Parts: sequence; structure tokens; C-alpha cells
Amino acid sequence: MISDYLESVTKQFAYYKMLGEKTFAQLTDGQLNWQYNAESNSIAMIVNHLSGNMISRWTDIFNTDGEKEWRNREAEFTAINPGREVLLELWNKGWECLLNALEQLTADDLDKIIYIRNMGHTVAEAINRQLAHYPYHVGQIVFIGKMLCDEKWSSLSIPKGKSDDYNADKFAKEKHREHFTDEFRKDKD
Repeated sequence: MISDYLESVTKQFAYYKMLGEKTFAQLTDGQLNWQYNAESNSIAMIVNHLSGNMISRWTDIFNTDGEKEWRNREAEFTAINPGREVLLELWNKGWECLLNALEQLTADDLDKIIYIRNMGHTVAEAINRQLAHYPYHVGQIVFIGKMLCDEKWSSLSIPKGKSDDYNADKFAKEKHREHFTDEFRKDKD
């Protein structure tokens, strides 16, 4: 059961990583840096924040606080205007840190206490905390992408007007346990 948990959360994180990447692929470099207003974040700023958070939280988790002294969270929300290549490097560096850390965990690690800003969490609680945090920001990325693409947006889920067709296809099949894959899943809940 516990190894299923680690496998499941790893695949959930990979799914949200993929949603961000499918959004980036639909946007121009300029759109990746677009801000609605001075108080809002661009996709580039969100990526910078996610990467900073992931690297801080998931580096040396058993020996150092998840809020590293070298992290400058405020700078993560400064307009940076990177090109696509730099943005993808930031994105991948953060996700690599997270996914590598999860890969190293064992069932025995899940009840160990780690700290984020001096607040103790079990490893499982820290994972769950980030499983809420990262998809929140990926949802912002997707929403911004959808606004910017308008009618040119390629849906990352069941397109509007296609729910009945999708459900008919699913209910035509035998009941089975769904296993996540690293491929795109249209029926994500």
C-alpha cells in the first residue's frame, strides 16, 4: 500500500509536469512572459517560483530545512523574461530535484519528520503539501495559456461539448482499475 502511495504521487506529479509542458508548447516566447497586470504573475514567474520551491524543499530533505537559506523567494516573483530554453531549464531542474527525491524514498521514510520553516512534517505530509501546491500553480499556467491562445487552444482534458462521447466510450468498456501512465490522460479528475 505504501509503495503504491509513492508510485501514485510520483505519477501525479509527472502528470502535472506534462500539463505545464503541453501548455508551453502552445505558446510563443512572448506569451510565456506575458502579465495581465503588475500584480499578476507571468508563466515565467510561476515557473521560476515552482523551480525555486522544488529545489529548496527537496534538496537534502533529512538534514536541512525545506526553506533553504540560499533561496530568495521574493526574487522568484520578479519579471525575468527568459527565453524558452532558459525557462525549460528552470522547469526541468525543479522537477528533476523533486522526482529524484521521491525516487529515493522508501516506505520507512514516510513517517520521518522533516522541517519546512522550522515546522515539522512527516515526509508524507510534506509530499501532500506539495501535491496541493504544485498543481495549484500548474493550473494557473494552463489558465493563462488558455486565455492567451483563445480559440487556438488545444484542450488538455475533455474538450467542451465532448463529455457525452467520452463517457460513452468509457462506459462501453469493462470495469477495471485505472493505472496511471506517464502519457497524457484525458480523464484526470
